[in-house]
Amino acid sequence: MNTQEKEALSPISLTEFPNSAYKAYRWARRMIKNGDVMLCSGSGLFSTLIQEATGSIWSHVGFILRLEEIDRLMVLESVEPIGVRTVPLSKYLQDYDSNGRGYPGGIAILRHRQFAQKAREEGIKKLLSFAVNLFGYPYDKDEIVKIAARILSSKAPFSPLAYERIKEDREFICSEYVYRCYREIGIEIKWDKRGFIAPSDFVKDENFELICALKKKTIKER
Repeated sequence: MNTQEKEALSPISLTEFPNSAYKAYRWARRMIKNGDVMLCSGSGLFSTLIQEATGSIWSHVGFILRLEEIDRLMVLESVEPIGVRTVPLSKYLQDYDSNGRGYPGGIAILRHRQFAQKAREEGIKKLLSFAVNLFGYPYDKDEIVKIAARILSSKAPFSPLAYERIKEDREFICSEYVYRCYREIGIEIKWDKRGFIAPSDFVKDENFELICALKKKTIKER
């Protein structure tokens, strides 16, 4: 990592969007690498549920794959109601939901300090093969309900539900999908103490650092 890149890395807040880190996409795309995490602060119903449940502004997470041969940055993610898919990162900025408008919220890019080393040691092909094999798997709407139940049960004394880890299945919310892909090359992200992993857990992990913001979050979107 060179000096210039070190200066670009910084912590990221759970509750404040890093508007000051904004970079125009034409410049930011040069900085973005394989495995970087796209973190979103949205304003929809599911976004609000996740934000309120986790006490953070963050509601969605995916990760980036560079396709140098066709000059594309792709987002690999699990989204409601579609499930596991990939779309160009530029679509988030220019034509989200095919409505001619960008994503309704803020977008930031994070990097795990150990990703480059782990990808060399384990082979990024292992991660990508796992990620692609899950394309088409459904979004786990039931898990959102389970997460809400854990939030409520965690406030009750001696509730075993609050600390029972949600069992892995063949449906995914966004954070579970990225978590399981990263795990393929030996990177573990800590689960919430109440038994689930959420976008905010990527922010809490001290191994993740902010690279830039691609779309600012306005006051109206908060």
